[in-house]
Amino acid sequence: MRVAWTEDGAERQARWRSESGWPVPARISLADDTLAADVAYRLACEGTALLWRGDYQNARQLLQALARRIDRKPRKAAAPPPESEPQALFHRHRQAQARRARLLSMVLVELQGDYSIALRRAPDLRAACIEAWGAPDGQPQLVALRELMGLVGAHEWRKKGVEVPALGPPPDNRIHPHYGVFSPVRGEYLDLVARAPLPADRSLAWDVGTGTGVIAALLARRGVAHVVATDNHPRALACARENLQRLQLQDRVEVRQADLFPEGAAPLVVCNPPWLPARPSSALEHAVYDPDSRMLAGFLAGVAARLRPGGEAWLILSDLAEHLGLRSREQLLALIAQGGLQVRERLDIRPRHPKAADAADPLAMARSREVTSLWRLVRA
Repeated sequence: MRVAWTEDGAERQARWRSESGWPVPARISLADDTLAADVAYRLACEGTALLWRGDYQNARQLLQALARRIDRKPRKAAAPPPESEPQALFHRHRQAQARRARLLSMVLVELQGDYSIALRRAPDLRAACIEAWGAPDGQPQLVALRELMGLVGAHEWRKKGVEVPALGPPPDNRIHPHYGVFSPVRGEYLDLVARAPLPADRSLAWDVGTGTGVIAALLARRGVAHVVATDNHPRALACARENLQRLQLQDRVEVRQADLFPEGAAPLVVCNPPWLPARPSSALEHAVYDPDSRMLAGFLAGVAARLRPGGEAWLILSDLAEHLGLRSREQLLALIAQGGLQVRERLDIRPRHPKAADAADPLAMARSREVTSLWRLVRA
């Protein structure tokens, strides 16, 4: 998809790139260091994208100024829904998040055909771009500065890695997430995987929707002889393979592209699906939001037929959706029963992430009640 604009009396064109799926801007205005933040905010609210031609660091400061204006509370704000209406509160929060993301995406920068940026004080981001998007094709591209900064942040996470204590002592306990693959920063669910009793048959396990490969690595470290890790996203598959090689587990964990299950049957099948039944608004949010609980429902509907006799399915799920009124416990139990499964045991843990104790978070009440569970399921 291409985008066109007029500059110096001539029409210019470039490839349009948006990880969030934003449409090509209807209007593009050139902007530089002389643009006031209030004017930029008004233009963004009117749907005009700002193609930056000034100092790169000043563009970053403009983003911060726009964020402050977006987050500023109006003098006569509408009363928030009462705590008895958590679903309405959640949807209002998501709408505010989407509006914020959309307005901040209105500041654009042009990448040259080799991913370089021809702006004053612009850093060399070519390595980060190549990691996320592959080799450049020689064509100029327009991209939202906010997305570009997210890409750089992911590049740093990938270099540094995330320490996962459940994998053992350092230095062999780091997972390196790739851009667009959810980072295992919430370690409590991994503690559940680390302490849940394994089936007697430890010859094979499946990790369905492996992402970074962290659960597959943990199962292998716990003594499962062979693990098959599946995913259907190319970035996740590449990320899992790289992490397993770093951990020297590539001989014990096989990464396969599959929509949920591989062929055959296994004595243990583990799945950590997206926890909230809502529509994602970016590539990364697919790990958190799952419209109509499609992955959860698909896993529970199909896993019983893929268990060996005496086998178990482990479902890792937060109950945040229940506290937000997005899915009830009765609906979850019905999906389990409809799949020909019954609950052998449920292991619970409280979240430790910062948002769980952030009183300023719009969803603080629901988060304060959240429990993450590992459901040990067997055939009924």
